Amino acid sequence: MGVGGTAIQRIRYGLTGLAFVFIMVLIGTAIDRSAEPPANNAAAANVVEAPSDPLGELGVAPGPGTENEAGTAPRR
Repeated sequence: MGVGGTAIQRIRYGLTGLAFVFIMVLIGTAIDRSAEPPANNAAAANVVEAPSDPLGELGVAPGPGTENEAGTAPRR
């Protein structure tokens, strides 16, 4: 084996190592997901929808306001 043989051997070892790590991550993910309890349909029905404009509701960004509408000033 010459210089080309050792380069190919290193590439083969590297690819084998990458495949091994990939398979280990897949196995770990499968084990992790199987440990989670199944989703309950009754609990999913109680989920509150996310606001469409959360920054606007907090008053941080322009958006639909609840109290101070644009163009109105507070009266004294």
